[in-house]
Amino acid sequence: MQVKQLNVGNMDNFCYILFCSSTGKAAVIDPGFDEEMILSELSSRGLVLEYILLTHFHYDHTDMASSLRQRTGARVAMHEADVSFYQKQVDEPLRDGDIIQVGQEVRLQVLHTPGHTPGGACYYGHGLIFTGDTLFVHDSGRTDFAYSHRPTLGASIRRIMELPEKTVIMPGHDYGPTPASTLGQEKKQNINAVEYGFHKP
Repeated sequence: MQVKQLNVGNMDNFCYILFCSSTGKAAVIDPGFDEEMILSELSSRGLVLEYILLTHFHYDHTDMASSLRQRTGARVAMHEADVSFYQKQVDEPLRDGDIIQVGQEVRLQVLHTPGHTPGGACYYGHGLIFTGDTLFVHDSGRTDFAYSHRPTLGASIRRIMELPEKTVIMPGHDYGPTPASTLGQEKKQNINAVEYGFHKP
Protein backbone atom coordinates (compact mmCIF):
# COMPACT_ATOMS: atom_id res chain seq x y z
CA MET A 1 0.00 0.00 0.00
CA GLN A 2 1.21 3.47 -0.92
CA VAL A 3 0.11 6.58 1.01
CA LYS A 4 0.16 10.25 0.06
CA GLN A 5 -0.52 12.77 2.82
CA LEU A 6 -1.96 16.09 1.65
CA ASN A 7 -2.35 19.27 3.70
CA VAL A 8 -5.58 20.79 2.43
CA GLY A 9 -7.57 23.95 3.13
CA ASN A 10 -6.81 26.64 5.70
CA MET A 11 -7.49 24.59 8.84
CA ASP A 12 -4.38 22.39 8.66
CA ASN A 13 -6.44 19.40 7.56
CA PHE A 14 -4.81 16.23 6.36
CA CYS A 15 -6.34 14.28 3.50
CA TYR A 16 -4.87 10.92 2.50
CA ILE A 17 -4.68 9.06 -0.76
CA LEU A 18 -4.10 5.33 -0.33
CA PHE A 19 -3.49 3.23 -3.38
CA CYS A 20 -2.58 -0.18 -4.70
CA SER A 21 0.50 0.13 -6.88
CA SER A 22 -0.28 -3.06 -8.80
CA THR A 23 -3.86 -2.22 -9.79
CA GLY A 24 -3.96 1.57 -9.63
CA LYS A 25 -7.07 1.51 -7.43
CA ALA A 26 -7.27 4.12 -4.69
CA ALA A 27 -9.14 5.40 -1.67
CA VAL A 28 -9.24 8.93 -0.29
CA ILE A 29 -9.65 9.62 3.42
CA ASP A 30 -11.29 12.87 4.53
CA PRO A 31 -11.41 15.08 1.41
CA GLY A 32 -12.41 18.25 3.23
CA PHE A 33 -10.93 20.83 0.87
CA ASP A 34 -8.92 21.31 -2.34
CA GLU A 35 -10.78 18.93 -4.61
CA GLU A 36 -8.65 19.88 -7.63
CA MET A 37 -5.45 19.08 -5.75
CA ILE A 38 -6.82 15.65 -4.87
CA LEU A 39 -7.93 14.97 -8.43
CA SER A 40 -4.56 16.16 -9.76
CA GLU A 41 -2.72 13.74 -7.46
CA LEU A 42 -4.94 10.88 -8.59
CA SER A 43 -4.50 11.77 -12.25
CA SER A 44 -0.72 12.22 -12.06
CA ARG A 45 -0.39 8.71 -10.65
CA GLY A 46 -2.94 7.16 -13.00
CA LEU A 47 -5.18 6.12 -10.12
CA VAL A 48 -8.85 5.14 -10.16
CA LEU A 49 -10.72 6.29 -7.06
CA GLU A 50 -12.93 3.55 -5.62
CA TYR A 51 -13.61 4.70 -2.06
CA ILE A 52 -14.06 7.97 -0.19
CA LEU A 53 -13.60 7.10 3.47
CA LEU A 54 -14.77 9.59 6.09
CA THR A 55 -13.57 9.54 9.69
CA HIS A 56 -16.54 11.65 10.86
CA PHE A 57 -19.14 14.05 9.54
CA HIS A 58 -17.58 17.50 10.15
CA TYR A 59 -17.43 19.62 7.00
CA ASP A 60 -13.68 20.18 7.14
CA HIS A 61 -13.29 16.44 6.59
CA THR A 62 -16.21 15.82 4.22
CA ASP A 63 -16.91 18.93 2.15
CA MET A 64 -15.50 17.62 -1.14
CA ALA A 65 -16.78 14.06 -0.72
CA SER A 66 -20.08 14.50 -2.58
CA SER A 67 -18.44 16.26 -5.53
CA LEU A 68 -15.65 13.68 -5.75
CA ARG A 69 -18.29 10.97 -5.70
CA GLN A 70 -20.06 12.56 -8.66
CA ARG A 71 -16.89 13.15 -10.64
CA THR A 72 -15.24 9.76 -10.06
CA GLY A 73 -18.00 7.29 -9.25
CA ALA A 74 -16.27 6.39 -5.98
CA ARG A 75 -18.32 5.08 -3.07
CA VAL A 76 -18.68 7.20 0.07
CA ALA A 77 -18.32 5.28 3.34
CA MET A 78 -18.61 6.42 6.95
CA HIS A 79 -19.69 4.90 10.25
CA GLU A 80 -23.44 4.43 10.47
CA ALA A 81 -23.74 6.53 13.65
CA ASP A 82 -22.64 9.68 11.78
CA VAL A 83 -24.75 9.21 8.64
CA SER A 84 -27.72 11.20 9.92
CA PHE A 85 -25.45 14.14 10.81
CA TYR A 86 -23.77 14.14 7.38
CA GLN A 87 -27.07 14.48 5.44
CA LYS A 88 -25.52 13.65 2.08
CA GLN A 89 -25.25 10.43 0.11
CA VAL A 90 -23.47 7.58 1.89
CA ASP A 91 -23.10 4.42 -0.16
CA GLU A 92 -21.71 2.21 2.60
CA PRO A 93 -22.64 2.80 6.24
CA LEU A 94 -19.85 1.16 8.20
CA ARG A 95 -19.72 -0.78 11.44
CA ASP A 96 -16.91 -1.62 13.81
CA GLY A 97 -14.78 -4.42 12.41
CA ASP A 98 -15.76 -3.94 8.76
CA ILE A 99 -12.97 -4.44 6.22
CA ILE A 100 -12.30 -2.06 3.33
CA GLN A 101 -10.42 -3.67 0.44
CA VAL A 102 -9.01 -1.56 -2.39
CA GLY A 103 -7.18 -3.41 -5.13
CA GLN A 104 -4.81 -6.14 -4.00
CA GLU A 105 -2.73 -4.18 -1.50
CA VAL A 106 -5.02 -1.91 0.52
CA ARG A 107 -6.86 -3.58 3.37
CA LEU A 108 -8.20 -1.50 6.25
CA GLN A 109 -10.17 -2.40 9.34
CA VAL A 110 -12.83 0.01 10.58
CA LEU A 111 -12.52 0.88 14.27
CA HIS A 112 -15.50 2.70 15.78
CA THR A 113 -13.97 5.42 17.98
CA PRO A 114 -16.79 7.66 19.24
CA GLY A 115 -16.32 10.64 21.50
CA HIS A 116 -15.53 13.50 19.14
CA THR A 117 -18.64 12.51 17.17
CA PRO A 118 -20.99 9.56 17.71
CA GLY A 119 -19.74 7.83 14.58
CA GLY A 120 -16.09 8.70 14.73
CA ALA A 121 -14.05 6.02 13.01
CA CYS A 122 -10.40 5.16 12.45
CA TYR A 123 -9.02 3.07 9.60
CA TYR A 124 -6.30 0.62 10.59
CA GLY A 125 -3.98 -1.48 8.48
CA HIS A 126 -0.41 -2.01 7.27
CA GLY A 127 1.02 -0.63 10.51
CA LEU A 128 -0.85 2.66 10.13
CA ILE A 129 -3.95 4.10 11.74
CA PHE A 130 -5.81 7.05 10.23
CA THR A 131 -7.32 8.72 13.28
CA GLY A 132 -9.28 11.71 11.99
CA ASP A 133 -10.13 13.92 14.96
CA THR A 134 -9.96 11.13 17.53
CA LEU A 135 -6.21 11.32 18.16
CA PHE A 136 -3.71 13.95 17.09
CA VAL A 137 0.04 14.12 17.50
CA HIS A 138 0.41 14.99 21.23
CA ASP A 139 -3.30 15.84 21.62
CA SER A 140 -6.82 14.54 20.99
CA GLY A 141 -10.07 15.71 19.44
CA ARG A 142 -12.44 18.30 20.86
CA THR A 143 -15.29 17.22 23.11
CA ASP A 144 -17.08 20.55 23.64
CA PHE A 145 -19.88 19.82 21.16
CA ALA A 146 -23.39 18.81 22.23
CA TYR A 147 -22.91 15.34 20.72
CA SER A 148 -19.34 14.87 22.01
CA HIS A 149 -18.39 13.05 25.20
CA ARG A 150 -14.93 13.23 26.75
CA PRO A 151 -15.01 9.95 28.72
CA THR A 152 -16.17 8.15 25.57
CA LEU A 153 -13.30 9.66 23.58
CA GLY A 154 -10.91 8.54 26.29
CA ALA A 155 -12.21 4.99 26.04
CA SER A 156 -11.80 5.08 22.26
CA ILE A 157 -8.21 6.25 22.56
CA ARG A 158 -7.42 3.58 25.14
CA ARG A 159 -8.69 1.03 22.65
CA ILE A 160 -6.38 2.46 19.98
CA MET A 161 -3.49 2.29 22.43
CA GLU A 162 -3.92 -1.50 22.64
CA LEU A 163 -2.52 -1.75 19.11
CA PRO A 164 1.24 -2.29 18.64
CA GLU A 165 3.31 0.64 19.84
CA LYS A 166 5.05 0.90 16.46
CA THR A 167 1.70 1.71 14.80
CA VAL A 168 2.00 5.04 13.00
CA ILE A 169 -0.68 7.63 13.69
CA MET A 170 -1.87 9.52 10.62
CA PRO A 171 -4.01 12.30 12.13
CA GLY A 172 -6.78 14.43 10.64
CA HIS A 173 -4.99 17.74 11.31
CA ASP A 174 -1.43 19.01 11.29
CA TYR A 175 -1.64 20.24 14.87
CA GLY A 176 1.47 18.68 16.36
CA PRO A 177 5.22 19.14 16.04
CA THR A 178 5.35 16.42 13.37
CA PRO A 179 2.82 15.31 10.72
CA ALA A 180 2.71 11.77 12.12
CA SER A 181 3.64 9.90 15.29
CA THR A 182 3.54 6.43 16.81
CA LEU A 183 1.40 5.01 19.56
CA GLY A 184 4.53 4.46 21.62
CA GLN A 185 5.44 8.14 21.35
CA GLU A 186 1.91 9.22 22.23
CA LYS A 187 1.89 7.11 25.37
CA LYS A 188 4.81 9.24 26.57
CA GLN A 189 4.08 12.65 25.05
CA ASN A 190 0.34 13.11 24.51
CA ILE A 191 -1.03 15.80 26.84
CA ASN A 192 -4.08 13.64 27.57
CA ALA A 193 -2.15 10.48 28.38
CA VAL A 194 -2.59 10.59 32.13
CA GLU A 195 -6.23 11.75 32.06
CA TYR A 196 -7.22 9.09 29.55
CA GLY A 197 -5.22 6.38 31.28
CA PHE A 198 -2.69 5.33 28.66
CA HIS A 199 0.45 6.98 30.06
CA LYS A 200 3.72 5.09 29.76
CA PRO A 201 6.53 6.24 32.11
